[in-house]
Amino acid sequence: MHSRVILFGATGYTGRLTARTMVQAGLAPILVGRDPDRVASLVDDLSPLAPAGTLPTWVQADATAAPSVRALVESPQDVLVSTVGPFLALGTPAVEAAIDAGATYIDSTGESPFIRWVFENAGPRAERSGARLLTAFGYDYVPGNLAGALALHDAREVGRVPVKVEIGYFVSGGMGMSSGTRASMAGVMLEPTHSFRSGQVISERAGSHVRDFETGRGQRSGLSVGGSEQFTLPRLDGDIREVGVYLGWAGRWTKVASTAGRATDSLTRIPGVRGLLTRALAADGTTGQGPTAEERSTSRTIVVARALDSAGEQVSSVRLSGPTPYELTADLLTWGADRCRVSPIAQGGAYGPVDAFGLDDVVRGCAAIGLAREA
Repeated sequence: MHSRVILFGATGYTGRLTARTMVQAGLAPILVGRDPDRVASLVDDLSPLAPAGTLPTWVQADATAAPSVRALVESPQDVLVSTVGPFLALGTPAVEAAIDAGATYIDSTGESPFIRWVFENAGPRAERSGARLLTAFGYDYVPGNLAGALALHDAREVGRVPVKVEIGYFVSGGMGMSSGTRASMAGVMLEPTHSFRSGQVISERAGSHVRDFETGRGQRSGLSVGGSEQFTLPRLDGDIREVGVYLGWAGRWTKVASTAGRATDSLTRIPGVRGLLTRALAADGTTGQGPTAEERSTSRTIVVARALDSAGEQVSSVRLSGPTPYELTADLLTWGADRCRVSPIAQGGAYGPVDAFGLDDVVRGCAAIGLAREA
């Protein structure tokens, strides 16, 4: 049976960018949205960009309602791509539909509690059903998976034994956040995140740790966050005992943000305060809004990974740079969907990019979209 690519959240900010990239790549995606007028208009706008014989189509459905999502999945060959966020609130129906059908699922989340749920809860069920789950397959957190895997490879190439990996995410230039990103951040800022320490995934407060990284454009600091790397990189090297992921978007305010996080953590222990803070941090109700193409053009993605030995000595370091985060996410979702459509992952479960496709394929795929190693 023919493999279909089904894009949920197609009329949102990241969804529109992804839909355009998929159409231009000839994937003939089925675009899904709740508002038939908006999704039909999007198909009309994008159809002139499609190569011959690969026109996009559309379906009205609610990606947050499990029966609505499940009705769209016809076979295990289908590839469901979700940009519907906040994922903690809205993302589970697509995962459940993929598991039920034994299909492939890919998403753009950067929300650490959702990522952990996919690996720890949904992953074992996907193994039994044959579904393949690829969560956090965008700027968050494919570049760090690639940089981390390369750092581990480099360490082994020179005969060193890496036991720890630290990864920092940064953006050069100025760029705002989409309304969806703001909503997602509001949903997870007050939730526990995770890390990988002493050989196991543990819970901790977001921003508990700060690390400095040399980005090639000066030294930058990052706050600790939970990514997919804490689940996937230890699979690549059995000696790994610690994986830390750090987000450097706060710039010079990073250390201040870490200190403020400790105070906020104490406040949320007071009954009623968590709900008030969540509402205060949430987006202003607008949806589908984000940086313009001109604003996005001023920024670049920078990701740094370093491997350390048991004495704490750095044994390898890798720096990647690539397109602005939103374009990079659209490109990665498109590449991942096409890769799974043409050559599905053989076994069910929750995967990262490298354990799903192999390091060489990920290097080539990322290079083709402009995410590559710096000298």
